[in-house]
Amino acid sequence: MTDAIASSFVRQDLVPERRAPVKTTGLVGFIRTRLLNSPTNILLTVVALGLLWYTIVPAFKFLLVDAVWSGKDRNACLAETAGRQVGACWPYIQAKLTQLIYGFYPEAERWRVNLTFVLAAVLLLPLLIPRLPAKGLNASLFFAFPAVAFFLLRGGGLAGFGVSWVASLLQLFDDSVVNAGQALVNLSRSSAIGPLLWAVGNIIVLVGSLIGWLIFPVTWLREQLQMSSQPLWFDFLLTTAIVSPILFFLGGGMRTGQRALLGSLASFAGIAIVIKLMGLDRGGLPIVDTRLWGGLLVTLVVSVTGIVTSMPIGIALALGRRSTIPLIRIFSIAFIEFWRGVPLITVLFFATYMLPLFLPGNFNVDGLVRALIGIALFAGAYQAEVVRGGLAAIPRGQGEAASALGLSWWKTASLIVMPQALRHVIPGLVNSFIALFKDTSLVSIVALFDLLGSLHATFSDPTWSTPTTAFTGFAFAGMIYFVFCFGMSRYSLFVENRLNAHRRH
Repeated sequence: MTDAIASSFVRQDLVPERRAPVKTTGLVGFIRTRLLNSPTNILLTVVALGLLWYTIVPAFKFLLVDAVWSGKDRNACLAETAGRQVGACWPYIQAKLTQLIYGFYPEAERWRVNLTFVLAAVLLLPLLIPRLPAKGLNASLFFAFPAVAFFLLRGGGLAGFGVSWVASLLQLFDDSVVNAGQALVNLSRSSAIGPLLWAVGNIIVLVGSLIGWLIFPVTWLREQLQMSSQPLWFDFLLTTAIVSPILFFLGGGMRTGQRALLGSLASFAGIAIVIKLMGLDRGGLPIVDTRLWGGLLVTLVVSVTGIVTSMPIGIALALGRRSTIPLIRIFSIAFIEFWRGVPLITVLFFATYMLPLFLPGNFNVDGLVRALIGIALFAGAYQAEVVRGGLAAIPRGQGEAASALGLSWWKTASLIVMPQALRHVIPGLVNSFIALFKDTSLVSIVALFDLLGSLHATFSDPTWSTPTTAFTGFAFAGMIYFVFCFGMSRYSLFVENRLNAHRRH
């Protein structure tokens, strides 16, 4: 006990004061722990600040501080007239804004472009907000919107409907077969293998004749419809009478097909209302040739069409590349490798200038439509590889479990495998969408004036020819591209975080 008392100690002096701990939170803490915590980071921070100083500051000064905000012609943006250093010439953008948005679209018809933009926003925004109701109805209206937008922007009416369209496509195919056979027969007269070409050509002509006899009932029905008093509406009713029962029986007949039948009838009723409201049975709106389209209108039409159509093409090709059927797998691989092996410029040139050479003489495809087809196929090949990466990330046990439950291949792919695969590849898909949106500027080389093409056209106006005109125009176009691309990037991040919430710890 005595030893315990003797060994106890009571401090008589105060402990010396120590320095406060280093702050690691807030702005000061961030600078101390992330930017200035080592000699390497200090050097990188100084270099980065120098780059920002020599890029951001001059850009801010050019776009805002030294900019000219009002004026009627180039004199307002000349240093000699302003008496100071002149930056961006914003009056030039104000004067050319309509051309940058509409191109050479007739001024009296620009309300159709505005209405198309408004309808697109009204139908798209509810799909992007998760908590809004009636997603199914909204999606149906949105996927029907391209047809409405086509007639709004281009104009014109309908001369026929489904039966006439099918008959025209079959007739086009038959004419192509017969023309190919006739070409071989004509080539045989000046070829060393003339007898062989003559025989093959006559066989192809005979096949074309047989096809003509097979499709004769459909073409005859089209002619009868065209001779009626209301060809469009009779064709519409006949198409409804053919398609609705088919969907009814495919949906399960009396057991489960009523829903498919009601959906089909509702869809045809909606189409009839649109036809009547837009006057498509009476010639529709005045036709505006696509060569007059330009500016932001063409950029959005090309990019949105490419994005929307490339997704189903990419999904189909990705599934086809993993198919166990050799013909489907080989075709998918060949398609993907071909379109990925050629540059987009080559695709646009081929679709614009060479595709008409392979079509029958009585069949013509609009130049913008040809470019849209080429871009959709090109982008679809790239999307296929992105989707295939997502499919490869799905464990085999998912499909085996679905098979054990008795699900068909289609239900397994659409309900189990594909949703998980797309969730994995959202960053890659959106990256492809952003690249496609920016690549639309390449359509200017095939005489389609997108945003950059219309911008280049404005440079030839001597009224606004100044040393800063081009820099101002490109800065304005860059802002537009940045807004759309940054918006897609931010929304994709939101969707990715929402779909992967179960993986957060």
